[in-house]
Amino acid sequence: MAKLKYIGKYVDPSTDFGWKLYFGREENKILLIEFLNSLFEGEKIISDLFYKSVEYDGDQEDMRRVVLDLHCIGNDGELFIIEMQQLFQEFFRDRAVYYTSRLINKQLSRGKKGNDYCLPEVYFIGVLEFNLHGADKVFSRGNTARPYFYDVALCDKNTHEIFYDKLGYKLVSLPMFTKKPAELETVMDQWLYVLKHLSTMDKLPSFLDKRIFGLIFEVGEIGKLTEEDRMSYESSLKHKRDAESVFNSALRSGEAMGHAKGLAKGLAKGLEKGLEKGLAKGLAEGLEKGRAEGLAEGEHKQAIESARKMLSKGYNEKDISEVTGLSVDEIEKLK
Repeated sequence: MAKLKYIGKYVDPSTDFGWKLYFGREENKILLIEFLNSLFEGEKIISDLFYKSVEYDGDQEDMRRVVLDLHCIGNDGELFIIEMQQLFQEFFRDRAVYYTSRLINKQLSRGKKGNDYCLPEVYFIGVLEFNLHGADKVFSRGNTARPYFYDVALCDKNTHEIFYDKLGYKLVSLPMFTKKPAELETVMDQWLYVLKHLSTMDKLPSFLDKRIFGLIFEVGEIGKLTEEDRMSYESSLKHKRDAESVFNSALRSGEAMGHAKGLAKGLAKGLEKGLEKGLAKGLAEGLEKGRAEGLAEGEHKQAIESARKMLSKGYNEKDISEVTGLSVDEIEKLK
């Protein structure tokens, strides 16, 4: 495998290797617990987690290449799907709902009778490396002070009261998180800053809580990885960069095609508008010219009639010409 040009000092958490290193290994489980607690903000306190193996259907194999997910059980039996998604997906919401619905469905034992539908809490946690509303869309989320954080639950639309408190979606959009170090107010802010900037840092900065983030800087130092882990990381990083390159190329191609289509459509519309405008202008000019010519022709006929009357009364050609505006030659032809 070719040597990568730049890999930085710390493992990028948005790679498959990095995601599993920081959050998927038993020895680093405290990092995942701390991260989840920062998102729940006291709504619930997670004291322990148990990892579950992730089962993939055949049609999900391609998704594994750009979606990095973990499944866990909390100390109170709650279920967590925790994802890092690298690239924009149009039907991301549909997939999130589908995954949680399928997980809920699996909690009901086959052949179970009766009306016992007591279910565990289910949460979908998504860390997104894209704007949830698409790269080309400007979207306002009202007066929220945190446009990067989506805290979603089933609510009554009229009262805004929680209708069902055992299903939730907590999503963070890293591109929408633009806070500077001096603006970090909460532990969640610190986590999002680390997830977004860790791969470009060279040390644990003083504005981060060392008690929480000391471990992530310790285990993530590339120079301390085993040879096997380093090779796995470089392969994972290359895959991420390749996927981004393919996606961006497709995006540019789509934009170019869209631009060409838009230009063609614009030219056609402009031509149509131009023709309409030209036709209207030509019609107006024609009417004006016709009116002027019509008036001139009527005046000329009137002058001829006057000249004939003056000739019949014995006026000479010169006098008639001065009165009617006709030339002497025209008057001569009337005799």
